[in-house]
Amino acid sequence: MRIIAGTARGRTIRSLRGQALRPTTDRVRESLFGALAEKVMGASFLDLYAGSGAVGLEALSRGAEKAVFVESHPPAARLIAENAARCGLADRVRIIRGQVVRALPRLVREGAEFDLIFLDPPYGKGEVLRAMRAIGRAASLAAADGWVICQRSRREGLPDGIGGFLRKRASRFGETVIDWYQRGEPGRGAEGPAGVEHGDRLAREGDEP
Repeated sequence: MRIIAGTARGRTIRSLRGQALRPTTDRVRESLFGALAEKVMGASFLDLYAGSGAVGLEALSRGAEKAVFVESHPPAARLIAENAARCGLADRVRIIRGQVVRALPRLVREGAEFDLIFLDPPYGKGEVLRAMRAIGRAASLAAADGWVICQRSRREGLPDGIGGFLRKRASRFGETVIDWYQRGEPGRGAEGPAGVEHGDRLAREGDEP
């Protein structure tokens, strides 16, 4: 894998061998950041289930001010640090090694706030819903006009409203779906039944959120 654009364009990002990580593909990353456009400039970025760190490092390369990576797998956490150094971005990186559901309350206690929160939980284990519920409990981490962006399998649904966040759009890439959530209006953020996507709009790739 390589950084697609920005100051670190073309720098190689290493991953782990075998099935330890499932990196976000170049196609998905390119569409994601095409949709974000200038929103990434100067942003604070939270990369959950960070894996190789490819998404957060891409954000930094494209102008994000800082990025926090949360990864529970020790070899992957070390790999993020190596990739950040390889890309010349280490001075804007913080790595938290641990479970996402434990790291989020810690960040809340620190008073952290992020313009962009990206999560890519393991597929097929129900982790995506648990993760979104945890983000809902840590809603103060998202800036008022920030985005929570969730990558998931199309076989695992998410409700339109969860923990005070409302889904604004979704983009599908084969078996992968990217959901875009923002803070909901009062009284509209209650969680609906998991797997129901009745109000969703599958956006064209590259549409702005």
